Amino acid sequence: MASSSSSSSTSSTAPAWTYDVLLSFRGADTRHGFTSDLYNALRQSGIHAFMDRPGIESGDDIYGSLFQAIERSRIALVIFSENYASSGWCLNELLHIMECRTRLAQVVIPIFYGVDPSDVRHQTGTCGEAMERHEQWFRTIGNTDRVLRWRKALRAAASLAGFPSSECR
Repeated sequence: MASSSSSSSTSSTAPAWTYDVLLSFRGADTRHGFTSDLYNALRQSGIHAFMDRPGIESGDDIYGSLFQAIERSRIALVIFSENYASSGWCLNELLHIMECRTRLAQVVIPIFYGVDPSDVRHQTGTCGEAMERHEQWFRTIGNTDRVLRWRKALRAAASLAGFPSSECR
């Protein structure tokens, strides 16, 4: 990954984009197939895309490197799949992506891979079940604020114009 001497952009100047597109996805659901095929198609079209591998080098702070890649990407493609919401990692990524949408004017495009956009937006089906499990766990430690923020990010992202995976070739 390209490095920079400055940290995340907080001034009114335009961000220094390193990547054209970042792919946010649940690896177990889509890495070997849809997401890797999409990544390869983007790269073959001359689009500088970030997918967690090979963009993060051995020895890197994974979370820090990923969040930096999010901040340095002009467009974030969020691939919602059946188990996306079951991953706290994916939900933290989504939260950061939606913050970058507001703060850096990053374009966010949802792709709904085998899930209905309304299930993500309204957190029903497998998405709702996953969010309920997160809520129960965070309730045991007395902190449901994170789950509320995740729910808001899911609603906001799923309310954006996007694509069902059946329309992506």
